[in-house]
Amino acid sequence: MPSTKASRFFSRVDQREFALCQAINRSLRFRPVHGYFQLISRLGDGWLWYAIILALPVIRPEDGLAIALLMTATGLVCTVTYKLLKQILIRERPFISFPSINCGTPPLDRYSFPSGHTLHAVCFNTLLATMAPTMALVLLPFTLSVAASRVVLGLHYPSDVAVGAFIGASLGLGATYGLGTEFLHWFV
Repeated sequence: MPSTKASRFFSRVDQREFALCQAINRSLRFRPVHGYFQLISRLGDGWLWYAIILALPVIRPEDGLAIALLMTATGLVCTVTYKLLKQILIRERPFISFPSINCGTPPLDRYSFPSGHTLHAVCFNTLLATMAPTMALVLLPFTLSVAASRVVLGLHYPSDVAVGAFIGASLGLGATYGLGTEFLHWFV
């Protein structure tokens, strides 16, 4: 594969983030830490968010359907966004580039940048923070754990998580202030 500007850039960044990734990844030696972050990662695959989306119309009869539909639409935008970025930018995962980093759970796809789990979690938490603040506050520890799990499990570099969080927050705010008010007017 020919070297691109992105791959050369990531190669330099990977070297700078390696020691931090390795230090964080060492926490997998502790069985409870490993088990906790595996569970968080699995729930962050979408399962918790699907349950929340399905429950919203029941929990919040006045606007839950609108929020659920907005989360679904935004979730699709998130998926397309991170998949396109991963295919274009092609950054190998830490456990692939550095054999001393252990893979704590099988990844859902090949590439690392940006973290799709973090992107979705931050997007949904941001969206809920503007439309259902109490629910967002309750889910904040889960969102933060999802972000941490990506590095702990050796699946992402800290910069993957940071950029995923930035994109997720941007999409969440954009959906809320762009489409969100329209969704609420249509369904409330």
